[in-house]
Amino acid sequence: MTNKLSSSEEYLWNYIQENLSDIPDLSIVKLSEDANVSTATIVRTTKKMGYSGYTDFRQQLISKAKNNQQYKNLEKVDHDIKQAIFKNKYEVDNTLSMLNVGSIEDAVQKIKKSSDIYIFARGFSEFIAQEMLVKLQLLGKNCVMSSDPNIIVTMSQRIKREDLVIIISLNGETKELVKGAKNAFENGVSTITITTNESGTITKYSEMVLLGYKSQTSYFPDYEVRSRLPLQVISRILLDSYIIRTNK
Repeated sequence: MTNKLSSSEEYLWNYIQENLSDIPDLSIVKLSEDANVSTATIVRTTKKMGYSGYTDFRQQLISKAKNNQQYKNLEKVDHDIKQAIFKNKYEVDNTLSMLNVGSIEDAVQKIKKSSDIYIFARGFSEFIAQEMLVKLQLLGKNCVMSSDPNIIVTMSQRIKREDLVIIISLNGETKELVKGAKNAFENGVSTITITTNESGTITKYSEMVLLGYKSQTSYFPDYEVRSRLPLQVISRILLDSYIIRTNK
């Protein structure tokens, strides 16, 4: 888990994400000039993000580029499209590095032992919830899914202790999902939350939190349409792990 970034550090990290493919060619001084921040801010930021410094961060990017032959063709791609490709790759890479194997194992056991499973999601996260629903049903689990705010709140009050709630929420602040998690928590029901916001209100009522990496870059700035790719990666790993552990 990374340390909390200051406003200037968060600005720099967002700038780096938006120009990720250029970083291997930028010295710390050049990046300082381009981003209009001090070299000290660059060092602090990369250390907080889990690297020993900017040089380490830059070298890891270079190493990954060399080891991924399939990305060589990106040299011929338009710069903006290249940035879009790297944004998605970066989200996946960071989500994988943040995943805790022990938490996945615990979540698998919760799914295995639960009598019934309830999946709650809203907005674009509903597509991920629907995929989980179908797969769990195919694996023989008694599973229902709801995206209706009134049904989520009402249903969560009636869930039994031996059941399991899985909540998929990008920001962990959706009102009815938080209420549903709180209802389950107060009734002693285990809740697994898949999110990208470790400080979201919903995490207070979650027994387990599977955390993904949320990029600050959005190609729909006028709307709250953020990438759900990290959530999808986590949900697929969780279900694949469940199949492996239960030999389905």
